[in-house]
Amino acid sequence: MTNHPEQLASTKYSLALHTTTPELGLAISNFAGNTRSKVWYLERELSSHLHQYLIEFIQPQTWSDLAFIAVAKGPGGFTGTRIGMVTARTLGQQLDIPVFAISTLAAVAWSVSTSVEGDNIAVQMPAQRGQVFTAIYQPTLNKPGLSVLFPDTVLTPEAWQEKLAKWNTSYQLVEAKSGLAATVTSVSELAYLEWQNRKRPNWSEALPFYGQHPVVT
Repeated sequence: MTNHPEQLASTKYSLALHTTTPELGLAISNFAGNTRSKVWYLERELSSHLHQYLIEFIQPQTWSDLAFIAVAKGPGGFTGTRIGMVTARTLGQQLDIPVFAISTLAAVAWSVSTSVEGDNIAVQMPAQRGQVFTAIYQPTLNKPGLSVLFPDTVLTPEAWQEKLAKWNTSYQLVEAKSGLAATVTSVSELAYLEWQNRKRPNWSEALPFYGQHPVVT
């Protein structure tokens, strides 16, 4: 018996947050034609302005219209990632709705997946101290989604190049450098795919991926 993907009621919405860079990305969608997103460059003003931007952005929808929250969990900037995760977890707890924590690198891979035909997607992103955040994904063939072939990991550039040199299938290399908050729509879509597969993660399961300690010890 085939399990058909569950559909979101047209009156219900997802809210997605992307705060892992100096930009804030927000997206709201009912996945039935009513989708909008917006990006702001806030840098250090993120913590003091996020709440107000959220209140204004979701209108005319209300908090009670939300079916689930999606949030970019990192890798990315430590402070921004933490703020986004805390906000998403708080909303999920207060509204009693699921919270999906989505990899920043997975969102980048998903954003380019329609232009990749059969190739793996290798994503790299600058990290602190001369290292890089890395991951390799593959678009699934029979249904929309991504398979994780090499999970989010921080490596030296040399170790990453060695990994790619030994990779035995064709891949497309994507460098995630700027404008990542715009992939908030991909964060939303990846979360919806999980929701359609009847996953309902509790807010307490949403954990950040920092990849590195914020300071050298």
